[in-house]
Amino acid sequence: MDLTCPIPRQTSPQVLLAHGGGGKLMQDLIDKMFGATFGQTCTGHDAAQLMAPAGDLAFTTDSYVVQPLFFPGGDIGKLAVYGTVNDLAMAGAKPLYLSVGFILEEGLPMETLWQVVHSLAAAAQTVGVQIVTGDTKVVERGKGDGIFINTSGIGTIASPTKIYPGAIQPGDAILVSGDLGRHGIAIMAQREGLALETTIESDCAPLVQPVQDLLTAGIEVHCLRDVTRGGLAAVLNELAIAAGYQFQLDEKQIPITEAVRGACEIFGFDPLHIANEGCFVAIVPPEQAAQSREILQTHQPTAEIIGRVTDIACPGEQLAIAPVIFENSFGVTRILERLSGEQLPRIC
Repeated sequence: MDLTCPIPRQTSPQVLLAHGGGGKLMQDLIDKMFGATFGQTCTGHDAAQLMAPAGDLAFTTDSYVVQPLFFPGGDIGKLAVYGTVNDLAMAGAKPLYLSVGFILEEGLPMETLWQVVHSLAAAAQTVGVQIVTGDTKVVERGKGDGIFINTSGIGTIASPTKIYPGAIQPGDAILVSGDLGRHGIAIMAQREGLALETTIESDCAPLVQPVQDLLTAGIEVHCLRDVTRGGLAAVLNELAIAAGYQFQLDEKQIPITEAVRGACEIFGFDPLHIANEGCFVAIVPPEQAAQSREILQTHQPTAEIIGRVTDIACPGEQLAIAPVIFENSFGVTRILERLSGEQLPRIC
């Protein structure tokens, strides 16, 4: 693909309000940048006409306001595709179609927009998903922070059984598909201009193939959840409350790199509360835990079994039973609570 921005710099070096006004400049933007990059699947009509696949569908939507737009290991375009595709994967679905909505700020360098669009298209090609429809709006200078992106995705469910918190059973094993905390720390370091001893890259990556490999191997996956905002602590608390059983974890088994652990110690963060963009929790029957770990480790060697679902009823976090407990490296059991707010805003 040609990496030169298709919008001539001398005529439109920056995004103008007119690029969202429905006239010639907007049409040039759609034809020369979006249409040429995303391919002929975008017909220019008010609605995409899609071939409906057999079986049940999964449908999701998400918005991306990450700041900065570019960070070690990714950017807002790549994140917008993988984030939505990963949500489909957590339902056991293969992604088919995406919509993309851009909210652009007046004054955004056209070259910056082109880099984001090119990255977004490359990410879609990587996972084999078609961008079939979209929208563009432009807001006044100072009211949009560069680029906001909304993506919605449709996929076909490949799992023979429903994957959701209600399928979780006592005794189930809890796994994570990779090490934790890299995305949040990468964003923070880039945003604040921090020079860490080791550059930490975001784990931003598609999760479709690891999930499909579990299903193809016949693993009876009870529940999946990508470990994004709120980190592992938030995700496991949500699942434990939804399932109605207490989760018990072993801190020694939770994979966190030394670089992330060191950065968290310096800045006072807990890696269990930091967002990720290429990692998920899988809850499977205990007899299939070892096989599941082997499958996940072919994609990310740090994948690990980190705990189990107990038979202790946990009807809600306001009651006496804590949803998630874990034994730390000193042999002390403590409650793993979720935060009331957010450690690191604007990470996705």
